[in-house]
Amino acid sequence: MHTKSAIISALGYFDLFNYPLTQREIWLFLQHPAPYRQFGEALSGLVQRAVVNKFGEFYSLRHEPGDFASRSEGNKKAVILLRKARKVAKLVSLFPFVRGVGVSGSLSKNFANDSSDIDLFIITAPNRLWLARTILHGFKKLTFIFNRQHLYCMNYFVDQQQLEIEEKNIYTATEVATLIPMQGETAFKEFFAANAWTKSFLPHHFLRVSSAANRKVQPVPWLVEKALGGRQGNRLDDYLMEMTNRRWREKTLNNQKNSRGVTMSMIARKHLAKPDPAFFQEGLLKQYAEKIEQLAKQFEADYAIVK
Repeated sequence: MHTKSAIISALGYFDLFNYPLTQREIWLFLQHPAPYRQFGEALSGLVQRAVVNKFGEFYSLRHEPGDFASRSEGNKKAVILLRKARKVAKLVSLFPFVRGVGVSGSLSKNFANDSSDIDLFIITAPNRLWLARTILHGFKKLTFIFNRQHLYCMNYFVDQQQLEIEEKNIYTATEVATLIPMQGETAFKEFFAANAWTKSFLPHHFLRVSSAANRKVQPVPWLVEKALGGRQGNRLDDYLMEMTNRRWREKTLNNQKNSRGVTMSMIARKHLAKPDPAFFQEGLLKQYAEKIEQLAKQFEADYAIVK
């Protein structure tokens, strides 16, 4: 892939979210390795030809001044929400069987607005994902009383026995690369080692394991883990998985929507709990493929830069 087409591809991906990028961010999200100086020259050439729009420190394929203003405002709000997220992650890390807590979604990309949630990515002890998830979601029900449920969006769980993300594409690579670990340094080191495949999509991106604090073991969660550490815990974890899977299948069949208008559906397996990619991820990847095809036709004719 040519450096210029790699720049356009990176900007094209984030244009799906109306999100301009800084120069360094474009370089980090290139799907083709390029020396930074060479990349900078290519980006300058695209700006000069009006292929890429520049406003202040931000770049975009879209000529929408509102996107640049929205990004700046969103970055400021993200600073405030990330402070809250650190407190939330610390609290969640104290629950039984939780080994790591990170922030994903738009907040992990340093963006928030007035309706933003804190999306949590949670790593659990081996074979105790469903126990951990059930306890945490029991706690989340209490947060509705205080209208704090948006701070505890626990929508993606993996356990330490199976840390590798099975879908390998630009969407999942971007989500893994931008994940902000907050609690559980050891767990996230293992997670990023298991997902080194992301480098094949984003060769310049570094993984931020150093941002995670060491998780502190508390007496009560330790006692709960000891009590549920044997065969009884195994049976209960299996039962909770089956019960949760049954309930979520009913939600999907009834076409229930979440607050974002996406059909509520979940993949529930022994070592993971995650949103079904068929109801968001696959659609986004299709949009991206169509956008890249459109951009290739648009710029190949005029500039012969997309290969």
